[in-house]
Amino acid sequence: MLDLAQLRSFVMVAQTKSFTLSAERLNLGQSTVSQHLQRLERSLGRRLIDRDTHAVRLTSDGEALLPNARQLLALERQTVARFDADAPRGPFRLGISEDLVSGQLPGLLEDFIADHPSVDLQLSVALSKTLADMQDRGELDLVMAKRRIGEQRGDAILREPLVWLASDPEAILAKPVLPLIVFPPPSLTRALLMEALEHAGTPWRIVCSCQSLSGLTAAARAGMGVLVQPRSLAPAGLREITPPLLPALEDVEFVLVTASSADHATVSAFSRKVRERFGKGFAVTAAPDITS
Repeated sequence: MLDLAQLRSFVMVAQTKSFTLSAERLNLGQSTVSQHLQRLERSLGRRLIDRDTHAVRLTSDGEALLPNARQLLALERQTVARFDADAPRGPFRLGISEDLVSGQLPGLLEDFIADHPSVDLQLSVALSKTLADMQDRGELDLVMAKRRIGEQRGDAILREPLVWLASDPEAILAKPVLPLIVFPPPSLTRALLMEALEHAGTPWRIVCSCQSLSGLTAAARAGMGVLVQPRSLAPAGLREITPPLLPALEDVEFVLVTASSADHATVSAFSRKVRERFGKGFAVTAAPDITS
């Protein structure tokens, strides 16, 4: 018989690559998480985790167990939810900022859907201002997006610095006019970077404007210009350019904004998932930097 508490610790360690973070998110002691993994390994007769002073990684047997462990835990949650009269159910219209479509978002949505099979999730991905407008028109129940520091709309999840990124910073900085890769208006990131450039008196021109982050990332990787993103969401293959080579940028906050008409149980359930995943940051490796 497999112990679900042990499987829960195993899946969390696989997700966070950290016994410390796993203990925090499971509200357990670190020694308890370690004991869970040891007992699970003994019961299966296989080594599941390789751990040293630098990294935690799954063995081949751990990789093989992971999808089955997730399915068993999802089945447990679905069974509990089916007999819980207060469990979330019905339509849930969610808006997500374009910045967040990669990274941990697929795993977050997968977990939420598995936990709440009675919820009909309807997802919209757009720029933060567009999502705010949709919510004001009554089209979205919950929005996960960015705001400027000092704005009051929404409940903050975390604060992130915006950074300049390029595939070949030296080549870009050698150009007489800075080539920009940007979202179209009403992008908050676009507004902040242009304010910084105007204040610094840096000449610029737009070489690529696209609604999709994947399109902007492709242009940046091709060496067309500089892209601005939250530091922990920097796409792979790009390097950070730090001040004073380019002007400093404002931080932004990622927030959850709830519509007054939204179902409280559903919003609360999704918000808990978000804070479990993102409360300590986005867990994405930052891009290496180019300093002066």
